[in-house]
Amino acid sequence: MCGIVGYLGKEKALDIILASLKRLEYRGYDSWGFVVYNGKKIFLKKVVGKITEAENIAGVQNGFVGIGHTRWATHGKVSENNAHPHFDCQQKIFLVHNGIIENYDLLKEKLLNKGHKFNSETDTEVICHLLEDYKKKFKNLKQAVLETLKELRGSFALVIFDKDNPELLIGVRLASPLILGVGEKEFILASDLLPINLVGQKFIALNDEEIVFVTKKDFEIKNFTNQQKLYLFQEIRWGQEDIEKGDFPDFMIKEIFETPRAVRNTLKGRLLSDEVKLGGIELLGDKLNKISKIVLTGCGTAYYAGLVGKYVFEELTDFQIEIDVASELRYRNYKFDDKTALIAISQSGETADTLEVIKEAKKKNIITLGIVNVPGSSISRIVDAGIFTYAGPERAVASTKAYYSQITALIMLAIFLGLRRKLSRSEAKNILEELKTIPEKQEKILNLESEIIKIASDLTKSRSMLYLGRKFNYPVALEGALKMKEIAYIHAEAYPGGEMKHGPLALVEHDFPVVFINPHDSLYSKSLSNIEEIKARGAKVITITDDINCHFEENFIFVHHTLELLTPLLTTLPLHLLAYHTAKLLNRNIDRPRNLAKSVTVE
Repeated sequence: MCGIVGYLGKEKALDIILASLKRLEYRGYDSWGFVVYNGKKIFLKKVVGKITEAENIAGVQNGFVGIGHTRWATHGKVSENNAHPHFDCQQKIFLVHNGIIENYDLLKEKLLNKGHKFNSETDTEVICHLLEDYKKKFKNLKQAVLETLKELRGSFALVIFDKDNPELLIGVRLASPLILGVGEKEFILASDLLPINLVGQKFIALNDEEIVFVTKKDFEIKNFTNQQKLYLFQEIRWGQEDIEKGDFPDFMIKEIFETPRAVRNTLKGRLLSDEVKLGGIELLGDKLNKISKIVLTGCGTAYYAGLVGKYVFEELTDFQIEIDVASELRYRNYKFDDKTALIAISQSGETADTLEVIKEAKKKNIITLGIVNVPGSSISRIVDAGIFTYAGPERAVASTKAYYSQITALIMLAIFLGLRRKLSRSEAKNILEELKTIPEKQEKILNLESEIIKIASDLTKSRSMLYLGRKFNYPVALEGALKMKEIAYIHAEAYPGGEMKHGPLALVEHDFPVVFINPHDSLYSKSLSNIEEIKARGAKVITITDDINCHFEENFIFVHHTLELLTPLLTTLPLHLLAYHTAKLLNRNIDRPRNLAKSVTVE
């Protein structure tokens, strides 16, 4: 969840470090810090609060090498001492860390007994002192790193700088992401892709148990037993404009408005008139023909996209379909068998719980597929095959455009697999033709923003809300409620519409806000009855519908008609806008809501 960065090269290191940390703010943090070295002097700064450049870098001289960190407190309270970078007793070895050292208490006790002095309450600081000990013993920093790693238990991405080896930067990865960006005589290490193009478009995603030793001229990658490792260059597909707000006030609203483009990018090059081309998955061939069950998993919004996928797969295929949230599935005694395929969904491709489910599935030798947005991410490299969504970078903590791309990818995958089982080509053609129209219909919904703002203004005094939907739109209700909770801080519950009389109806009273997602689908008339029951109790009903003759409620948002299984690609969009504008009117910190981080990469 923390953001880490290191730079070594020809430019001003401090400028690169600060720019990188600002790009990593979306991961969530409560404090931050950096070290830069100008060849003569170390400049260390730690700050509690937000990154405000001018007041925090006074007196700091620039250099050619540095490391930086945004901290989300785990071990130890929020304080300057607990902020990174951490250092050894001599203040020569400095490092930043993302992850958790599980055996830090035993290591700390051993180091205290040897006379080491600690400046923080963190688990991270033990690594600095271990490095100090082994460096004294072996007179070699690289060997000290290898010996230290033998003692650590847990997950970690590290960037290490040593004043005695100023033209060497070391990155280490184990169960926490770390990427090397390669420029022209300059290098950057970071916990995700967003800072990488500060030096260039080429990058290498490190694998678990790999160490990269970076100098001003070159780099080498080894494993934890000091063996040379091969590596693969990848290239960033997005440009500067994709990671800047442009004319938008917040990243979240920018990303909502990028939804049609994100869906087009997910579809691009994959659709024929009556079939879907999914290159990597096609290579699995006969293995796919042997499966009878599909298990979907993900966390948060990705889980809700998967729930839409469950309904789609049930409609278009004859597989047994199950879904569970990854943070639960990883701890269940689930019986994977050789006729099961796992589909893991993650925007970042680094979600810790989802990654662990995949690892467990691979132990059972079952097929693993990924729906991922970030090339080079851990999930994209560990699964047997998958679909990149190509939604582009998301910087707001609340995921929006990636959700639509995930659903689009799941629909394509369901068609691809359905054609092998029960789906006719004429049925596939009908769905694909309609799927191509979705981005244009989404653009029309975005034009309703002013109407949605009026509805949002009535919600700002609400303390609680209810979201209802049926069948394909039950997951939409869950997603809408989640967004209202996470960015507007308004308590919201979501239920299947048919469950209303099994408890939630007790909440309904005069002016209580209820959002009902009710397109003209197979359960339309039943949902109308639910709405009438709610209205009879004086609720304030907000309806998302494609019924052009909608007259039963003055607060309604019109979406264009589409096939029932495609409706979530349209009906969710007004709910994202509604949550955003409610939060905006309440003056919330929309891109970085309290207590939350974008990528949950540690437990």
